[in-house]
Amino acid sequence: MLEALALDLAAGAQGSIGVFIRVGAMMALMPALGEQVVPVRVRLGVALAFTAVTAPAIAPQMPPFSLAPGPLILLIATESLAGLVLGAALRILVMALQIAGTMAAQATSLSQFFGGAGADPQPAMSQVLVMAGLALALMNGLHIRLAELIVMSYTLFPPGAFPDGASLAQWGLAHSARAFTLAFTLAMPFLILSLLYYIALGAINKAMPQLMVAFVGAPAITFGGLAVLMLTAPLALPLWYQAFELLLADPGAMPP
Repeated sequence: MLEALALDLAAGAQGSIGVFIRVGAMMALMPALGEQVVPVRVRLGVALAFTAVTAPAIAPQMPPFSLAPGPLILLIATESLAGLVLGAALRILVMALQIAGTMAAQATSLSQFFGGAGADPQPAMSQVLVMAGLALALMNGLHIRLAELIVMSYTLFPPGAFPDGASLAQWGLAHSARAFTLAFTLAMPFLILSLLYYIALGAINKAMPQLMVAFVGAPAITFGGLAVLMLTAPLALPLWYQAFELLLADPGAMPP
C-alpha cells in the first residue's frame, strides 16, 4: 500500500514539474500578472498558484518521463516552448493597445509625453490604454480564463512533442496581423482627427499667411486628442477585450 502511494505521489510530482515548467515560461510574457513591474517573488508565487490549481487536471495527461538528462531536457524544451508561444500570443494582443496609443499620440502631437509606469518607454496614451485594458481583463476574471487556457493548451501542444514549425509560424503571423489590424482600428478616430486638423490648418494658412497657425493649432489638437480619447476609450476597450477573450477561449483558432 505504501509503495502504491509512493508511486502515485511520484507520478503526481512528475506531472506537477512539467506543468510548472510550462506555466513558468508562460509567466515570462503573461499580461497583467507577469508584467516586469511585478516583483519576481510575486510572479513566482503566481506561477506556483497556477500550477497548484491546474496540475490535478493535467497530471493524468502527462506521460511518465525519466529523470535522465535526455528525456528531462526534451521535456523542459517542449514545455518551455509551449508556454512561451501562449504567452507571446497574449502579449501581442496587449501590444495592439500600445501600438494604437502610439499612433494616436503621434497623430495628436502628444507623443512627447511619456508614461512612466511601464517598463518600456511609451507615450502616455499607450500607458492609459494598456492599464485600462489589463484592468478590464482582470475585472472579467482573467485569472480564471488563464487557468482554463493552461488546461486547454495540453490539447493544442501535447507534452513532450515539439509543434509543427510551419503551422506555428502561420499561426503566429496571423495573430501578429490581427494585432496590427486591431491597433489601426482603435487608432482610426485619432487619425481622422489629425487629417481634419491639418486640412483646416492648411486652409487657415492659405487664407492668412501672416498668422502662426502652428502656435494657434497646437492647443486645439491637444485638446481634441484628449477629448477623442475620453469619448472613444469606453468603446475601443470592449472591442479589444472581445479579441482577447476569443484568444483565451480558443487559442488554436486562426483569427478572423
